[in-house]
Amino acid sequence: MLSINDAIRSRRSVRAFLPGPVPEQTLEAIFTLAQCAPSNCNTQPWTVHVVSGDACENLRQRLGQAALDPTAHAPDHPYDGKYSGVYRERQQDAAAQLHGAMGIAREDRAGRMRSVLRNFSFFGAPHAAFVFLPEPFGLREAADCGMYVQTLMLAMAAHGVASCPQTSLSFHPAIVRAALNLPPGQRLLLGISFGYEDPDADANACRVGRAALEHSVAFHR
Repeated sequence: MLSINDAIRSRRSVRAFLPGPVPEQTLEAIFTLAQCAPSNCNTQPWTVHVVSGDACENLRQRLGQAALDPTAHAPDHPYDGKYSGVYRERQQDAAAQLHGAMGIAREDRAGRMRSVLRNFSFFGAPHAAFVFLPEPFGLREAADCGMYVQTLMLAMAAHGVASCPQTSLSFHPAIVRAALNLPPGQRLLLGISFGYEDPDADANACRVGRAALEHSVAFHR
């Protein structure tokens, strides 16, 4: 297993996966480790559903079909994807680097749309995890779920498993709940595609940077 330092530095969003599944024993070890994530008052508000095999293929098909009509997006938690200022610059830079790695020109609208639709097929991953926040929890508990998701992805990285956290997998929560036989009170936050990275895929050649420390952190002494 990787050290925590190496897991943090190696973890990134992978957008092409090999078809082979992660062994059940490894899955159990990863998700058991992720349960060590912190939460306010130790409430552990997250509910996670992992799909593999036929369950994964079923949702891959259903979400892929639903994604063809963007007007039908109805996430449980509001999201418009519109940023401004430096946040918009970072968003555009990340998209430009991904499309550049995939050989998609800026003016190639069809190519960019195909790239977007790959989100809903889990980038070919053999597994996906859907993270729910039960009602009536709100913003503070959503932050707890964020800590869980990061812990989960670091656990995956430590075990050699690649992942990609995706807001897009929350765009059709009713479809996901129906497929998993869940009640409306389970509100979908995001999904995570995961499996073993395809090292030969163009999309995985993309590397995005991070802001310098002084742009995000202030030390007061």
